[in-house]
Amino acid sequence: MSAHLQNLIHNFILREDAGESDFNELALEIFHHQFTHNSPFQAYCRSLGQTPRRVKSWMDIPAVSINAFKDLTLSCKPVQECSRVFMTSGTTRGDMKGRNYHVGLEIYDLSMKRFFEPSFMTGLGSKPHMATLFPSEAHMPNSSLAHYLDLARNEFGSPQSRCLFDQGVLDVPKAIEFLNLACKEGKSVALLGATFSFVHLMDALEELRLDTEFQLPRGSKILDTGGFKGQSREIPMHVFYEKIHHFFGVEPQQSINMYGMTELSSQFYDHGQFKTPVLKLAPHWMKSKTIDPVSGETLPVGETGLLVHCDLANFNSVSCILTEDLGIMFDKGFQLLGRLSGAQPKGCSIGVDQQHHEVRGVS
Repeated sequence: MSAHLQNLIHNFILREDAGESDFNELALEIFHHQFTHNSPFQAYCRSLGQTPRRVKSWMDIPAVSINAFKDLTLSCKPVQECSRVFMTSGTTRGDMKGRNYHVGLEIYDLSMKRFFEPSFMTGLGSKPHMATLFPSEAHMPNSSLAHYLDLARNEFGSPQSRCLFDQGVLDVPKAIEFLNLACKEGKSVALLGATFSFVHLMDALEELRLDTEFQLPRGSKILDTGGFKGQSREIPMHVFYEKIHHFFGVEPQQSINMYGMTELSSQFYDHGQFKTPVLKLAPHWMKSKTIDPVSGETLPVGETGLLVHCDLANFNSVSCILTEDLGIMFDKGFQLLGRLSGAQPKGCSIGVDQQHHEVRGVS
């Protein structure tokens, strides 16, 4: 059944004409699979009185809190049969990490490549020089972001593309070498990484008085992800993108933010930081809604609530997850407002920031 389901998901991701009814049909089939083979999820659904006989729409599939990924083993396949497990970075040292088990990464990789190309690569040309500002997958094998960035660099970047981290820490000389190459050749390039990795890079360049030395060729793009919650310091996002423009000459419309989670297998992107509000857009195999934090009722478009995402590529754990992020749904996407008050900060930037300060001897 799992192989058959993966084939259905694979074909659905490749479709250009998938509609609402098609999404709903496959979402219900995945729900039935997860209800049958994921025991903790089945127990949760039964406690809510929601079984495959009663659930008729993806909107009614019980959404599992991201915190459950820390406390429970949410996997349809026995974990010993899963080839990979991605783990959250945690919020503080010693925290229990959330775990998302994957039978294989074929669907994950297909999902990433299928939506990354039109969302980020447009205008960059074929195989641009690409640099990633995050530890490599070899250094962080349980990081979904490390895998994502290595996949982006290896699949879409030129042979001269580089990971600018060494042993989990930003390699400033390597970064300067890459930026020099980019400016010398004059072709558009791409910089991708955790939001706070860019802050560390800009701090280093400022210390060396190189803050305006590397104005990247026209058409260059940056992709950041993770934000600032839980960091050693916070920077308003509009100030962050102003600094990106100052240091690298990248225009706001060329600065793309990716919103992703370890607990999902697909990602959201915006169209750059030049429109208000900035909306996160999903591929056709993902849908979102907002719910009232108290009642759990689905909210209409335009009202602020907790974000719930249904990701058909997330077939081995649970397809519908309840985040701790507040958002507002619009017709074509959602506006991300930040964490629910009182929720613990989390994200890939936290791990980068902690490791950076540990290496530099900062507590």
